[in-house]
Amino acid sequence: MRHIIIGGDGFVGHILAADLYAQGQSVIVADIVKSAHEVYARVPFVPIDVTKPETLAAIGLQADDMVYNLSAKMLSPIMPRAKRYDFFYPVNYFGTKHILEWMEQAGAKRLVHYTTDMVYGHSVVTPQTEDHACAPLGHYGQSKLDTETLAATYRAKGFRISIFRPRLIIGPGRLGILEKLFKLIDLNLPVPMIGSGRNPYQFVSVFDCASAAALAWKAGVPNEAYNLGSDTPPPVRELLRRLVREAGSRSLVVPTPGFLVKFTLNTLDFVNLPLMDPEQYLIADEECLLDCSKAKRELGWAPKYRDDDMLIAAYKEYRAKKSAGRAHLAASKPQTT
Repeated sequence: MRHIIIGGDGFVGHILAADLYAQGQSVIVADIVKSAHEVYARVPFVPIDVTKPETLAAIGLQADDMVYNLSAKMLSPIMPRAKRYDFFYPVNYFGTKHILEWMEQAGAKRLVHYTTDMVYGHSVVTPQTEDHACAPLGHYGQSKLDTETLAATYRAKGFRISIFRPRLIIGPGRLGILEKLFKLIDLNLPVPMIGSGRNPYQFVSVFDCASAAALAWKAGVPNEAYNLGSDTPPPVRELLRRLVREAGSRSLVVPTPGFLVKFTLNTLDFVNLPLMDPEQYLIADEECLLDCSKAKRELGWAPKYRDDDMLIAAYKEYRAKKSAGRAHLAASKPQTT
């Protein structure tokens, strides 16, 4: 048996590959790009493109292989409204469809599949359990929810598919929307919140996210969906104030009228000049808190990392890369005489 990680070069995938290899498992990473991850010293890489199903044949899938789907288009870079379907659906939905069809042809019927908490949309009740109503607010969340519907049809064919719905994944190697926040703090500029900032903001560590996939395999790949998020996330304003203090910045954390900010962002989005994706700002002042007790109970999963520690670690990595970039630029300048 081998562990085939589709999208394994990405943020979560290369960590999962390293974890499984460390557990003595045979692992193959398959992705459209190959980065300089240390895991490739021990784990083979197969170039594939999930939008081109014929490329999957290069993996040589066997019936007893375990498959993980981490391929995805995310909410970064920000896409204008007119381009969102064509940006998200070829990879998120049709890529998943190609993977399932490929698995069916090979007789492989075990899959761990990652979607997103964005399938829920607005919070109706909190915390959100996996039974919460699903009403995505945009193409990203909808493309992921559509893959869950697709997975249900394959479960009816005898597949075992575990689905994970993580909150915003944070850790080394990804900034996304956080880069804008970090730049404001570096420049000692005000850090605006959408709303009062009294609502909690929940992350999940990339390491915790990866560990859930291995636990699902060990549990026999339950035909269930699981939320993934941190424990006891602090209110947004407390989270940001601690980050500002740790950064030694003079930035002020500023509440704003949530309705007015969202109206402005909606207007900019309508004219195809988005500053954020609606799926991000429309819920920014809501209490979007995932209940992760099901994953804890059924898989033995538990998050190890706190939200504020994760955010500060991400900021420190951002600063380190920024400093390294400046040093490289200075070293590359021609010397004058």
